Amino acid sequence: MNTVQNVSELVGRTLLAVLFLLSGLGKIGAYAGTAAYMSSLGVPAALLPVVIAAEVLGALAIIAGWKTRVTAVLLAGFSLLTALIFHHNFGDQIQMIMFLKNVSIAGGFLLLVAHGSGPLSIDRRLAR
Repeated sequence: MNTVQNVSELVGRTLLAVLFLLSGLGKIGAYAGTAAYMSSLGVPAALLPVVIAAEVLGALAIIAGWKTRVTAVLLAGFSLLTALIFHHNFGDQIQMIMFLKNVSIAGGFLLLVAHGSGPLSIDRRLAR
């Protein structure tokens, strides 16, 4: 049973983080359009490099299980903040679903904060 739990924790962390990894890399490829979209909603485009770094580096840290609790708190906050800024039009069902998706992802990250990264992680290796 421990093997199933250990692998499940690793796969769960990876599935939670892959969205951020792909999103961050996608923003690099669509930099100008993403910057314009952010600006249209009142978010300074100058923050885009920080957003990209947070998504890509945060995702890699979660996948590897490095500084998992701290990274998970930051990405949970990031998810909630982006939900409030970018997906607050509940009259649009797609935006409401995107809002709830972000809230759910924050919940997943909070579970990582509570339970840690599991045995198949850099955190656990460093703790030994």
